[in-house]
Amino acid sequence: MTSIRVRYQTMEFGTTDIHVRTLRDNQEFSDDDLIAEKLGISSATWPLFGIVWPSGEILAHLMFDYKISGKRILEVGCGIALSSLVLNHRHADITATDYHPEAGAFLQKNTDLNKDAVIPFIRTGWEDEDCGLGEFDLIIGSDLLYERGHSEMLSGFIDFHAKPQCEVIIVDPGRAHHARFSKQMLSLGYSHNQSRPENTGYLAKPFPRGQILRYQR
Repeated sequence: MTSIRVRYQTMEFGTTDIHVRTLRDNQEFSDDDLIAEKLGISSATWPLFGIVWPSGEILAHLMFDYKISGKRILEVGCGIALSSLVLNHRHADITATDYHPEAGAFLQKNTDLNKDAVIPFIRTGWEDEDCGLGEFDLIIGSDLLYERGHSEMLSGFIDFHAKPQCEVIIVDPGRAHHARFSKQMLSLGYSHNQSRPENTGYLAKPFPRGQILRYQR
């Protein structure tokens, strides 16, 4: 891999520190073997997985004190997987997925940084055939709905991996497609409510249009 610059950060959750190795910024790029290109990931979108975004911070803070006992949890489109790292530090049963070919390696490095157990990871797309993940009690994700077609793909992927009784939490920064996604989830038999994030003083900038989308079946 062509050399990319990284940055090490410590994210604070109360008195708990979570250490993360991320890309230095969203200008980094390396795809020597054209693996990402063959997956349809352009040089412009390649770095997006490797940054801690505001939606991801909000989701991670939600997961810091979320009731996890007895729940099998899946993070979809995990990127740098801050929420998975927080849940794993709490000894939750957490599995992570992402489409990006480097997400798994970054997750392994960050798990090692925090001296925690290995987090199961599967690289998969939302339209892929059954990848062996199984079903989950809680499915989470952040800033996933970039394009119009993502609503159908993501809702279908979630429904395929949801137990008959399942909760879904998605943090959306206010993109144009979350209403369409909610309509899809309702059609699949989920109830829906949404709310504004509270107590977001840990964010570097305001999050004026963001929503926490919750679905339950």
